[in-house]
Amino acid sequence: MQRVTSAMGVITLVAVAWVFSRDRRHIPWRTVIPGILLQIIIAVFLLQSLFGGRMFHYLNVFVVNVLSHGRKGAELVFGALAVPPGETGGSGERSLGFFLFFQGFPIIIFVASLMAALYYLRIMPRIVEMFAWAFSRLMKLSGAESLVTANNIFVGIESVFAIRPFLLKLTQSELHLLLTAGMATIASSVLGFYTLLLKDQIPGIAGHLISASLLSAPAAIVMSKVLYPEKEKPVTLGMRIRLGRDLYAGEEGPPSSLLDAMVQGAMEGVKLIIGICALLIAFLGILSLLNWLVGGIGGWFGMEGFSFEKILGWIFYPVSIACGVAPKDAEIVSSLWGIRSVATEVPAYIQLAGEVREGLDPRSAVIAAYGLCGFAHVASMAIFVGGTAALAPERRKDLVRLGPSALLAANLACFQTAAIAGLCLSATSSVILQGI
Repeated sequence: MQRVTSAMGVITLVAVAWVFSRDRRHIPWRTVIPGILLQIIIAVFLLQSLFGGRMFHYLNVFVVNVLSHGRKGAELVFGALAVPPGETGGSGERSLGFFLFFQGFPIIIFVASLMAALYYLRIMPRIVEMFAWAFSRLMKLSGAESLVTANNIFVGIESVFAIRPFLLKLTQSELHLLLTAGMATIASSVLGFYTLLLKDQIPGIAGHLISASLLSAPAAIVMSKVLYPEKEKPVTLGMRIRLGRDLYAGEEGPPSSLLDAMVQGAMEGVKLIIGICALLIAFLGILSLLNWLVGGIGGWFGMEGFSFEKILGWIFYPVSIACGVAPKDAEIVSSLWGIRSVATEVPAYIQLAGEVREGLDPRSAVIAAYGLCGFAHVASMAIFVGGTAALAPERRKDLVRLGPSALLAANLACFQTAAIAGLCLSATSSVILQGI
């Protein structure tokens, strides 16, 4: 029954986007329907087929093993502080407990540097171009928007550099998709971080997060094109754009060597950590303040336990039900999704790990993880609008105007990813219970 509910949720979320659409009479169903079918095909292959299940398992094992090597540098710098609970360091250090800064954040630097190297070696560009070609052919996208959407599966705001020469020529609908795709997906660097947070609580979490990243790209296309249909003719329609090595080609210019690429990637990881720390300090403090204020108001009316998080839970409760979350877990999952919308996905994933330890149903936990897998929050909207405007100041007003609509589309895309996962996962799925 829950899987049927998830199927209806996929349709309902598209209907919500249609209600808020800029032009309900010209929805590009030639893009929307193939986009939904592509998500279902990917999910069925990875989560239900025997071959896909084995690939899911080996992919998860591979990612976890790669991330384990990222600890070596952190252990050298931070010693026992970098050793996760229950494990022993390379020199025999015993763990002192879980420390987010010393165990979680160094993984971001490691993965950012590794990804920069893979881009320089032309490994990632070939993969990205393959996805871009598929999006362009199956969903009739322009070369620019298909490339930036495919690139967002693996990186964050840096993906905009790939189409920098075309920013001034993008249509309004293309700009809308650029922002939506950026907020509906997560970068590989933080994917590694979330894997480290949840690998002991959710079997196969690395595979699930990779699956969510793959599903969220076509979901972003679907929701963006429903909310903001294309009414112009894109300059790059039918054009295939190549992705160069210069992923981080900012003021310092493109990397001059493999070593330079790795250094630039590591520095980008450091900047990302600083940004995450700033957002955590600011937004968790604000969230605590709001809980205190709302709780105080609720206390005047005899509503014990009333809080801002509870209000968010009520708002997203119907969404979690529509995505196939069990009713007994819906309040918890909806609260996590609400936290993501105002305080970023980082504290939400941290809290999800705690909820799983407290007994959250495995299927509900996996659906929650899929729904959280995106930068769909207010802070991210500011980052993507501001970052893109810095590359194309002439489009600043357009980007600011499109930002709220793109944020809505990104949230709907994340929820559709969760609904697709709910559609393909049963309560006894091996990818939930064993990660295989």
